Amino acid sequence: MPQQNEQPEKYFAHESSFIDQGAEIGEGSKIWHFSHISKDAKLGKNCILGQNVFIAGGVVIGNNVKIQNNVSVYTGTVIEDDVFLGPSCVLTNVTNPRSQVVRHSLYEKTIFRRGTTVGANATIVCGVELGYYSFISAGAVVTKDVCDYALMVGVPAKQAGWMSRHGIRLEAGSDGIMVCPESGYRYKEVDAGVLRCLDLDENAPLPSDMSVGKKPYDYYKNK
Repeated sequence: MPQQNEQPEKYFAHESSFIDQGAEIGEGSKIWHFSHISKDAKLGKNCILGQNVFIAGGVVIGNNVKIQNNVSVYTGTVIEDDVFLGPSCVLTNVTNPRSQVVRHSLYEKTIFRRGTTVGANATIVCGVELGYYSFISAGAVVTKDVCDYALMVGVPAKQAGWMSRHGIRLEAGSDGIMVCPESGYRYKEVDAGVLRCLDLDENAPLPSDMSVGKKPYDYYKNK
């Protein structure tokens, strides 16, 4: 039986959650109602796990990751810093599951690179890599690798454009430069299918004055 968390001071876990012995949880993280962190799972600093979240053994999760209600993260999953997993999104770890065939040694690796967003009810088929700051829309089904900053929509998911680090859709100007209307950061396709921010490295943290949203998405969408 899992052992109920004794609530050490470095992180918060609701009394209804279960933290197995051997799980590693970073300082400042919050684990809410009915969630379960398995033995040998690693959760970074300042993460938020909503209600009814399951983290399997061997899963590695970075810092400042937000996982919303009703999400299960299975063995074989690697989640880097600043990833957002929306409510009830679905992750898997075997492409061809059969109840009669045991494939515990064949779990497939799925990687969520830094800053990835996965929308509510989206499905990520295992064995893929989601690029830096990629944005998976609600209800999409991802079956292939996703480029950095790509906006993915539909079933199966296809690229519909680019999203900025701030989660605003980018439009190219006459010079090929795309400017995020919220941050002012410039982006450019430096090679076919390769977008880069010209003003801030992908691994650099956001400056504090850029880390708080000031206007709703519709404000920028209607510009």
